[in-house]
Amino acid sequence: MTYCVGVRLDEGLVFLSDSRTNAGVDHIGTFRKLNVFENPGDRVIVMMTAGNLSISQTIREMIGEFVGAGGHTIWTAPNMYEATRVLGEAVRTVHDREAQALANFGIDFNQSIIFGGQIGSERCRLFQVYSAGNFIESHAENTYFQIGESKYGKPILDRVITHDTSLDEAAKCALISMDSTLRSNISVGLPLDMLVYENNALAVTRFVTIDEKNEYFRMLHTTWSSQLKCIFEGIAAPEWQSMPGNRNEPMRMPLPLNVAPHAAPASLQSVAQQFENKQQ
Repeated sequence: MTYCVGVRLDEGLVFLSDSRTNAGVDHIGTFRKLNVFENPGDRVIVMMTAGNLSISQTIREMIGEFVGAGGHTIWTAPNMYEATRVLGEAVRTVHDREAQALANFGIDFNQSIIFGGQIGSERCRLFQVYSAGNFIESHAENTYFQIGESKYGKPILDRVITHDTSLDEAAKCALISMDSTLRSNISVGLPLDMLVYENNALAVTRFVTIDEKNEYFRMLHTTWSSQLKCIFEGIAAPEWQSMPGNRNEPMRMPLPLNVAPHAAPASLQSVAQQFENKQQ
């Protein structure tokens, strides 16, 4: 499994991926899933993949030279929309060639791609491409995409990320999202690849590979865990008697006729009586 997140902001783009691939607990490997197509001064395009590794690698090797129906490659497409169409056509080509053979062995054609960047003077754009080669684009109302094992890292993104979040804050949020996923799912693992792209740079200027020795990520992991615990401990425990609308009784199923009821323990009867007196 894997986890990748891409964020589109007013200031630019943030991409983060793990590098773990597994086919069971005895077959865990490290394969980088973030790939950059860069022609400095003209375009920077980032592709992150999740799903069947053999399909991912086939698409990665094909896409650099694949010519779409309109005659464009991702190196010559005039904008990110056309570049994404080329990628979608490449995915369908791989599907036509491989899907039936995979199905014969009970393997689904499973692929998800985050694809984004900037071409020329056009604004930064971010897309999610599906196994059928169709795709959707990120807008101000939906500023990020996740692929792979996404559920653990989603809550922090929903609470923090908006279109006007700064690149540094979004990078920090993406790393916390990844840390939450690493903690809860063994199929996602270090090292991580992070690329932060600033509008109109048209070149890669901020990229880092993060392993277990990375001091910032270790600090973030420790601080996030301790601060969450402090916040949790600072929230009052439930006060059952003061909760409005409390019906006081659960829906109890009737005892079978052949089971005799037992008297409640004295301590439980005392608590129930006190609660009933307060209600009166």
